[in-house]
Amino acid sequence: MPNIAIRPAIAADAARICAIYNPYVEASTITFEEAPVSAAEMAGRIDAVHADGLPWLVLCRDGEVIGYAYATRWRARPAYRYAVESTVYLAEGAAGTGHGERLYRHLLDALGALGLHTVIGGIAQPNVRSVALHERLGFTKVAHFAEVGFKLGRWVDVAYWQLVLPAGPTH
Repeated sequence: MPNIAIRPAIAADAARICAIYNPYVEASTITFEEAPVSAAEMAGRIDAVHADGLPWLVLCRDGEVIGYAYATRWRARPAYRYAVESTVYLAEGAAGTGHGERLYRHLLDALGALGLHTVIGGIAQPNVRSVALHERLGFTKVAHFAEVGFKLGRWVDVAYWQLVLPAGPTH
């Protein structure tokens, strides 16, 4: 049985995170980035998320990073301070194993512990697996924007799912 661990990401994880992420960049519409991300750029992104007081987590199987999840601020205006957008990616072959749900639950727990109120997941369409994951976790579809991205020679829709966390500010 493999040893599974979830821990905060560090800059040294950046190259492995790029190895997971860049195939999505190059060959899918799951992300709207169009150029591969360097390890240095990814390390900067990890540091920026942590500097903003938000979690960036990695899921390791037998010591190897096979997935990651993090949150960023939803919008810059102060009244949005309790809302974040979530992101989760798994290495090829790790989908459908329960690892994504386990990782996402850890992220949601960490966000709740920080007193955040709303988590928003944007999903390029179609993406049956990601939609199913979000809905299993209690997210509700709240918006659908048609043809807002153009990648790989076609227009892509993006839909949003929202989860109101059980903890958070009441004022």
